[in-house]
Amino acid sequence: MRLTFLAGAAALASLAACSSAVEAPYDPGVCYYVVPDEAEESGVRFNVVARDQPQMEHCAARLEEMRLRFLGMGGSNREIMGSYQGKFIFIDATGVKVGDSLTGGRYFFLARTGDGRLAIPGAIQRDIDGRPVGVIAPPEQAAPAG
Repeated sequence: MRLTFLAGAAALASLAACSSAVEAPYDPGVCYYVVPDEAEESGVRFNVVARDQPQMEHCAARLEEMRLRFLGMGGSNREIMGSYQGKFIFIDATGVKVGDSLTGGRYFFLARTGDGRLAIPGAIQRDIDGRPVGVIAPPEQAAPAG
């Protein structure tokens, strides 16, 4: 048991040391899918997903499309990583987070709505128990003529 723990800790430490030195490419408008790859010197491989993306939100949307396509084809990877102009993007069940490195702090960027779509966190209203609530304003009533 102790040997297994030590082996796991050593593997984790080597991965952390490797990935902390990885820098995301800063190619303007290029969105990358980041894949762990032990054959690469850095430990990850950057695959171009889309070019000419004007903002990070667009890159996150392209990565989410790719993730859903893979799941639709029978894939099982529900969490993916990407990068856009020097930042790393992390997509999971809660939404999208952004960070400067693979192992450092991550900042909440986009949240999932009740039906699984991605939205700006401030645009989502939540019930007291944290469940998303759809709020639609009533149509304005026309004043009676006369």
